[in-house]
Amino acid sequence: MDEIFKGKFTQQEPIPNEGIAAAIDVMQSGRLHRYNTIDGEIAQAAQLEEEFAAQVGSRYCLAVASGGYALTTAMRASGVKPGDTVLTNAFTLAPVPGAIASIGATPIYVGVTEGLVIDLDDLRAKVSRSKYLLLSHMRGHICDMDELMRICGAAGVTVIEDCAHTMGANWNGTPSGRFGHFGCYSTQTYKHMNSGEGGLLVSDDAEAMARAIMLSGSYMLFDRHRAAPPPETFKRIKYETPNISGRMDNLRAAILRPQLRRLSEQCGKWNARYRVVEAGLKATPGLSLIERPEEEGFVASSFQFLLLDWDARQIKEVVDRCAKRGVEIKWFGGAEPTGFTSRYDSWQYAPYERMPATDRVLSGILDLRLPLTFSLDDCAMIARIIRAEVSAVWQQEAADQ
Repeated sequence: MDEIFKGKFTQQEPIPNEGIAAAIDVMQSGRLHRYNTIDGEIAQAAQLEEEFAAQVGSRYCLAVASGGYALTTAMRASGVKPGDTVLTNAFTLAPVPGAIASIGATPIYVGVTEGLVIDLDDLRAKVSRSKYLLLSHMRGHICDMDELMRICGAAGVTVIEDCAHTMGANWNGTPSGRFGHFGCYSTQTYKHMNSGEGGLLVSDDAEAMARAIMLSGSYMLFDRHRAAPPPETFKRIKYETPNISGRMDNLRAAILRPQLRRLSEQCGKWNARYRVVEAGLKATPGLSLIERPEEEGFVASSFQFLLLDWDARQIKEVVDRCAKRGVEIKWFGGAEPTGFTSRYDSWQYAPYERMPATDRVLSGILDLRLPLTFSLDDCAMIARIIRAEVSAVWQQEAADQ
């Protein structure tokens, strides 16, 4: 009898007991707002910012309401204005071009390679078309950041990193988010730390971070931040920066702080699960695995593989067959957006140019989550099921030819 997987791909681990206790303390105090403190008290949000800045080696950090808000705030604080263009990955999720469009700017899409990272050759060809790059480390895949920064530095392009999928990851030992002007992170439920919704942004630029803090709605209480520029930085900025409130509250910060302390351990667990699936899919006929460069210290909370040059009908059959056996696979090549998957031509609020090489890659990307509620044995079973169903469709196609 065929194996059936019974696990839930959206079920995350419980919040650590330490986080639950801290959240209860915040609720019992009633002081959920980050600026509602009593004498001698340091807000949970301020402590989270200080601890996260230390974790990634950043001078400044700001905790906000969502990863998407972090992106828009970083762009505004970096000088992006309505009517500007912003380079960004063609392979990403809708909140990235959505953040660009939400401030009245226009995305210019840059292609993707078979390694699922931004195509640096395409970036070189397009880099003169904008002063900004919103770089999405999509699904935890990190490109050659040294080369990317050389390209953008030579062209005078400001880089903002979307690290929603790379919290805890690095390139050549430098943490993800520490190459660009800003690094932006998400603490939405399916990310590496879970507060339901939430975000963090880091920078070493005092004036830019002062703008971000004002944008987040600091009510001139910026002196209560512990990972912020000195008060004198705000003297001019406080009069010319609009308040677009999006603060993180103390309840979410209390939940996140214990998770931050165990982030490195959690990253190791995700990668162990990734390696089990990877080993189980090696040499599967018709299936391409993603090569991970030595320089990439990745965190694999999800898994991607390619069915390159397969017919759409065949790919859909693989997805359907795996679903019948309990394995939920998302396909980024579908003509219609499904769930969180979509392509650059799905976002019709922004113009786009066709990219045949990128379309070929996108049409073959398959993706699945690897929550830590899965055991290593679960991951081995998932790999066996995918391998069996890909092989069955591959063999049937060969027999029909």
